[in-house]
Amino acid sequence: MALPKEPRQKMINLMYLVLTALLAMNVSSEILNAFKVVDLSLQNSSTNLSAANQTMYKSLSEKLADPKTAEKAGIWQPKAEQAKKLSEEMNNYIEGLKKSLKQAAGLEMREGKETFKEDNMDAATRLFDTEGKGKELEAKLKAYKLAMLNIDDKIKEKFEKTLPVDVEPPVGQDGTKKEFTIAYFHMTPTVAGLTLLSKFQNNIKNAENQVVTFCHEQIGAVVVKFDKTGVLVGQSSNYVMPGQEVEITAGVAAYSSAAAPQINIGGTNVTAVEGKGSYKVNASGSGIKKVPVSVRYLDQDGVAQTKTLDVEYTVGTPGGAAVMLDKMNVFYIGVDNPITISSGSGWDRTTVTMTGGTLSGTLGNRVARVTTPGKATLTVTADGKTTPFDFRVKEIPNPIFKVGPGGTRMTSGSFKSQQFCRAELENFDFAANFSVVSATVYFSGANFSNVQTADLNGNNLSPISTYIQRAGPGTSITFDNVKVQGPDGKQRTIQGVGIVLY
Repeated sequence: MALPKEPRQKMINLMYLVLTALLAMNVSSEILNAFKVVDLSLQNSSTNLSAANQTMYKSLSEKLADPKTAEKAGIWQPKAEQAKKLSEEMNNYIEGLKKSLKQAAGLEMREGKETFKEDNMDAATRLFDTEGKGKELEAKLKAYKLAMLNIDDKIKEKFEKTLPVDVEPPVGQDGTKKEFTIAYFHMTPTVAGLTLLSKFQNNIKNAENQVVTFCHEQIGAVVVKFDKTGVLVGQSSNYVMPGQEVEITAGVAAYSSAAAPQINIGGTNVTAVEGKGSYKVNASGSGIKKVPVSVRYLDQDGVAQTKTLDVEYTVGTPGGAAVMLDKMNVFYIGVDNPITISSGSGWDRTTVTMTGGTLSGTLGNRVARVTTPGKATLTVTADGKTTPFDFRVKEIPNPIFKVGPGGTRMTSGSFKSQQFCRAELENFDFAANFSVVSATVYFSGANFSNVQTADLNGNNLSPISTYIQRAGPGTSITFDNVKVQGPDGKQRTIQGVGIVLY
């Protein structure tokens, strides 16, 4: 059959043809898993759109309370709330259909998890065709679209031809249009039916986002404020010898004078200067020492918060042999771990060996390399006395996937200027670099009627530049299944990120 030129209708038709072909054979587990992957992607996209919508609603409420914008906000904020109410009602209705479909496929709870016959070919037909839920869904989707357009004449003029709630069924192989219920739900596996319902929910979230963004644009730009504060604690060293000094600092992150921090370190009240205070203690004795730290402050909402924790440091023993790690208290795989060794007996009478790794360097400055998680032991024999030092061996922690400045919100202009993504280690003392190997990228929301999928094979964003240039305020971009390679040469999968443009 001839495919239409409009991209969205073309995608629907292609999905329908693929689904028809799949249903002509036994549904394999691979096909069911493919539907579940698409369903999860749609749900993630809807979650990102919901977060973007909440930002808009919050900003609208603030503009309604601001005398400078109250007049216009008084017109458009209620219209945005009307769009929110219509969308919530429609989303909840479809969520109810999902539950009914699972029940029709033998829904049971096993060990706290839902189980049902994902490949059942009759449940969707009974629910949507025999029981009439298909026609009901079609009618409600049409009514929802009409109600959203009728919120305001300007909204209707803007979105009458583009609002992403399309109930027109795809064209069949013979070139004719099938009835909505037959096209989408007749002899459809349960998991495929659930995916289609998620698709309609994503359309609704997308429509809500576009209408609410339009309402907001009639007033002004989104204002984002820092709404969280927290406590930061640091120390000058975690290994000292007797008589040496340890300085402990504590304070409030995202500092404001209104936070009014009250800091207590080691039982002593410390004066806060620019949101932080410091306390010095002279090391004595030996072994692990703990200093209690307590910070009381007011958060962004003026609510009193208290954070209490212990700062640990180790006091070494003079004389004999001692081993100190220069950066961390563990060995990390794939990087050089610098060590300072003191024998107390002269290096002509000292030997150093290692199990669980290899050593390089001479005298008191050595470098350890390890390859396997677990334990490594340094053995120092000084003047006939042998002392073992055990250390944990760990893999380098996962890096954070970032695009541009990082975070989950970005202006559309800033996003369009990005050429690379990266995997960045945070709060890690070693020079360890990770490279992005691959990722799957999903685009949805504004300017995307359906979820668009693209692949990356490295940190260069040029393979998805076409989608990037299409993205605008209200677009949701999800980087998923991100694979990276670290200095140990091994690939690992890390947490991706969802970015909402404004």
